[in-house]
Amino acid sequence: MKRTTVSLIAGVAALAALTGFASVSVPDASGAEPAGAAATLPVERTSLVCPAPSTSDLAETTYSAFTPVTEGTDDGGRADLLPATGTPEEGEKAGEAVKSALPQKEPGTPVTADESGADAPALTGIAEGRFAPGWTVQQTTEVTAGTGRGLQGLSCVAPDTDFWFPGASTATDRTDYIHLTNAEDSAAVVDIELYGKDGALESEVGSDITVKPHASEPILLSTLTDAEESDLTVRVNVRSGRVGAAVQALDDKLGGDWLTASADPADTLVLPGIPQDATDVRLIAYSPGDTDADLTLRLAGPSGLITPVGHETLHVKAGMTTAVDLADVTKGEPGSLVLTPSGGSVPVVAALRVIRGEGDDQETSFIPAARAVDTRATAVGNTEKGTTLALTAPTTTTKVKVTASAGTEGGESVSKTYTIKSGTTQSVELPVPEGLKGTYALTVEPTSGGPLYASRTLEAAQDDVPAFTTQVLPDDRGRVAVPTAEQNLSVLQE
Repeated sequence: MKRTTVSLIAGVAALAALTGFASVSVPDASGAEPAGAAATLPVERTSLVCPAPSTSDLAETTYSAFTPVTEGTDDGGRADLLPATGTPEEGEKAGEAVKSALPQKEPGTPVTADESGADAPALTGIAEGRFAPGWTVQQTTEVTAGTGRGLQGLSCVAPDTDFWFPGASTATDRTDYIHLTNAEDSAAVVDIELYGKDGALESEVGSDITVKPHASEPILLSTLTDAEESDLTVRVNVRSGRVGAAVQALDDKLGGDWLTASADPADTLVLPGIPQDATDVRLIAYSPGDTDADLTLRLAGPSGLITPVGHETLHVKAGMTTAVDLADVTKGEPGSLVLTPSGGSVPVVAALRVIRGEGDDQETSFIPAARAVDTRATAVGNTEKGTTLALTAPTTTTKVKVTASAGTEGGESVSKTYTIKSGTTQSVELPVPEGLKGTYALTVEPTSGGPLYASRTLEAAQDDVPAFTTQVLPDDRGRVAVPTAEQNLSVLQE
């Protein structure tokens, strides 16, 4: 058998191993029959990483894990979260407590575990088989005092090789860490690039950072540069291996939260789910190419798209971070910011810093540009009160099915369908599981229409501080298209 045939079969086998069974059809002897359409199959393995939640002794962290029920999966599988201790062997040994705290017995029912204080480790996780499609892990941390006090939430991230974080800072009142977590069996090599208002910042220690296997490295951004920048874009470029990356942004007076990566650079971006009572909204944008970007700003509210007065457009210089204060742009209604090109098509990344409250009782969260929900998205760790789901249909009216799972301690799943009109954002009245006990998961599934964007906000009572955290809900990528392979004897011909 010649190498071309071997490569074809090996490639199909490798793809099948990751996504499920891939069939190979046998055409007639002519080999002229066209290949069939790609099959959409559940993924068979999902990897997530959760950075260490806090260095505060006052931190109270809840981990929540959930896998939606997905048709087409086998009966077997598992989902494990292990401490990122530095080696696979140590992780397996130390991970017994974590595994016993989050025993996912069946898809469709969430589980939780609690940690107190500053010693909760970073976690690396693998879900296989029926637990892999749409596996979601949330860590939510409440800190009652000190830098970053408030509610900090993160949907644990998938390892990748390139991340953009507009919205970070090295200002004196901010303490921002970039957390790099390696779930692989080999070391990763990472470059961290910083871009301020005047362009790239010099850094002698941001290159060739080694992250050991099954380990996590929190790096204080202010140690990478002497510059004090209020608005900074951070790029994490992984030159070898893969890591999960997230920025923990902590303010001395304004609370703090996790800043997750912006959607990939694009000329059109949607930043969904600005709370209706936001008192200050700041947009941070960056153009990674060689061309300036000119953007049109519009707010998608409950009744349609409007242009914020005084903020109709934004000019973003190439290679420089640009920030603009939008103040209380939502004016008492929930909304989402939609960025579109007003000139040529130039890719950008962007995020919002959102503040609620007044005076000494302010709290911060971040909303990065989101990926659209193509098939399904999941948010876990929801409570009966204090949970808001924002759905945005920027271009086309879209119907959406939202399902509330059973609770962690009891309750029956329930679903509800919504119509989101074109150009609007709706904070929908959530379905709550019947007989709910504990927390529950939400799955969001577009059933017709155009692009859909979503975010979930959690709130907590903390004296007079309006503690909150917002997570955008990208597609869970629980299914993947697998091309149908077939025999073609022409590849054997010289």
